[in-house]
Parts: sequence; structure tokens; C-alpha cells
Amino acid sequence: RGGMAENQDIHGFPGSDTPTGPIPLPPVATTPRRSRARSGIVAMASGAALLAAVVGGAGGALIDHSVNGHDTVAATAQATSDTSSAGTTDVASVAQKALPSVVQITQVGQGSEDIGSGVILTSDGEILTNNHVVAGGGSLTVTFSDGRRATATIEGTSPSSDLALIRAHGVSGLTPATLGDSSAVEVGQEVVAIGSPEGLQNTVTSGIVSALNRKVTVAGETQPDNPLARFGQQTSQVTYDAIQTDASINPGNSGGPLLDANGDVIGVNSAIYLPTSSAGSQGGSVGLGFAIPIDQAKTIIQQMRGGVSG
Repeated sequence: RGGMAENQDIHGFPGSDTPTGPIPLPPVATTPRRSRARSGIVAMASGAALLAAVVGGAGGALIDHSVNGHDTVAATAQATSDTSSAGTTDVASVAQKALPSVVQITQVGQGSEDIGSGVILTSDGEILTNNHVVAGGGSLTVTFSDGRRATATIEGTSPSSDLALIRAHGVSGLTPATLGDSSAVEVGQEVVAIGSPEGLQNTVTSGIVSALNRKVTVAGETQPDNPLARFGQQTSQVTYDAIQTDASINPGNSGGPLLDANGDVIGVNSAIYLPTSSAGSQGGSVGLGFAIPIDQAKTIIQQMRGGVSG
């Protein structure tokens, strides 16, 4: 399914005239950010939160969408379309259960603001997200599904797994997500994604699991200003066996949940496959998204509670 065999490494497709590759979902940039080049690839980014390169293959460039009126209309229409075509899964019930457990994470750095997503783990504010969502060292704000906000700090990171824990302060009585069993996931089963694509919080999309054990390799980075980070720690690549899905996920979905029909978290949405033309133009989701299996994350969560995990 999904046009590729299981266990195939994702570094770009040989034989294609179009440079391709998977990228970690960049957070949404809501203010202009300076350009930087890394590995010969130009990424529109500040010092915060974006991973810089398509790893392997012919290379490419990261996308950088700002929220504006056109994007809002298009993204809202996409969310409505995806949600209404849920098939046998009761997407409304999944959303009702899971939405209170999903947050928007905003990182403000030097002249920039980036948005990702996260999953509430405890009623007192522990939240799971991607490492690349919080890797810039800027100040963090969490926005809950009901609009409440709280400041947050990094509790632990695992750059090599692209996972992080943050702690929202001054909160209680939150609704923790139910963590499911990713070992029971099957190709073809229906799934739901929730997050803040293009900064549109509480967006719900649906699709299927199109492949399992997809080996995904993307660029990695560490928190330059994180006091928990080990001195000199560098993570040049992040590799994991991902759940592949055609549920629509886009920049801003990073760190949000991939859910089964019961509304249980089976994965952490982390990367998308992004074709890049020779002219350097990019688009949004092409129906190939990747999530870190929650069983893998469960082990790393325990390690991160003690600080940095490799």
C-alpha cells in the first residue's frame, strides 16, 4: 500500500527527475524569518525549530507557510473535506475524546514565532511533542483546546528520537491523552490526526495507515540554549521506523497525535514526504505522512523525565 514496500528506507526515490525526500514537519512561521543554508539547502528559518535539510537523494528545501486569508480558507476546506469522509470510523467521536488532550505550542525566538502541536500526558501539564518543535531555545507558550494559555519549559529531550517533553506551568485538571498500542496497528486501518496545521488549531483530518515500519531518516538538531542538553551533543540524523499515513498533516502538525478509531494515541506526527521541483517550488501534504510509533515513545518518555535522552 502507499506505493512503496514495507521497510523501505525513505531518502528520496531513485529514478525520479524530481528531487524528493521526507522532511520533519516544520512548525508554522507566523512572522518573517531570515534564511539560512545548511547542507547546501536553503531553509526559511530563524534559529528556532526548523530542521534544515532533506536528507539523502537529490536534496530539496523545507517549506515555510505563513498564515494568511488564502491559507486559512484552503486549510479549513481541507479539514472539512477530510473529516466528512471518515468511512467507518466515527471521526466526530474520536475528535470529541481527543481534542481536549491536544495543544498548540508556540515558540518565540529572535524576531520569529513558530507553531507546533503536542499531546497532554498528565493533568498537571506534562506534554509530549517533537524535539524539532522546541529545539530553537525560544520561549514556549501552550494554548489548550479551550483557548487557555500557559507558559512552558522543556522538561527533557531526545534529539536522536525527535521527541521532547515540556511542562506547562500553573495548570491543573487537564485531560491526559490515552496512549494506545502501536504494535496492534494494521495497514489499512483508519486513523485520525489532530493538530495546528498552518497555525489552525484544533484541525481534525482522517485517513488510513498506508504502511508500517517505514524507515525514515531526517536531519536532526539539538536545543542550543537548553540547559538540559549535554555539552557538545550533536544529532546529525534522526532515524525511526514510522507509521505511514495518508491522513492530511502539514507544517504545524508536528508533535500532534495520530489516533486510532478509539481515540487512543498510536503515533506522534513528525514528518511528511515533500517533492521539490528543480525550480525549488514546494507544496503541502501529498498524502505521505510519518508518525513515530507510540510504543517507541513510551520508553523514551520515561528516559526524558530524567532530562536529556540521547
